[in-house]
Amino acid sequence: MTRAQPQLIGAKLDALRPTQMTVGKIEVALKRKEWSKLGKKARIAAIASHWFPSVLGADGHYYIVDHHHFGLALLEEGVKTVSLMVLKDLSWLAPASFWLVMEHHQWVHPYDSTGMRRNFDVIPTHLDHMHDDPYRSLAGELRSAGGYAKDVTPYSEFLWADFFRTRITAERVEQHFSKALAAALKLAHSREARYLPGWSGINAAASAGRLRD
Repeated sequence: MTRAQPQLIGAKLDALRPTQMTVGKIEVALKRKEWSKLGKKARIAAIASHWFPSVLGADGHYYIVDHHHFGLALLEEGVKTVSLMVLKDLSWLAPASFWLVMEHHQWVHPYDSTGMRRNFDVIPTHLDHMHDDPYRSLAGELRSAGGYAKDVTPYSEFLWADFFRTRITAERVEQHFSKALAAALKLAHSREARYLPGWSGINAAASAGRLRD
């Protein structure tokens, strides 16, 4: 039996719905900065080649299941339309069933900026209504700094954010981000973090062992 191929379409960016409650606003700001450096042709090429994976839900709304930071950055930069890759049409499901199917596929992350699970009905209905989670910014910057490897595990950055939430104070993250990042880098290579996706501490431990030998 042939599997259905994802549908590729264009869509209005401000009509897309998120499937998570938070983003790291520092990461969004960095993506805006990168976008501002692009010329007109480069921007057109970036939009044409960057597909937002999405699911069609009730009332014809498209729910994006990844790239929320990039989407919000583009929205704040005034971009009107983007390209979607429609993974599944679930528009025929009742809302309660829709969210259960979304969760089964790991296409939704109903956790707030404190890491607490919330009801599906409080997930924002617009990209610019998502809340800031400074720990998500910390996790994103940590990966960019080589603290852990990119991993296909859904919402892996949020797992790292929750790990730091109980180990680095919110005050340090919000007021002394560079110091928080240095502390996060050390923690990321510790054995405490070995259950997290992309953990690279084994390499650091091996290197330390060779130095001792």
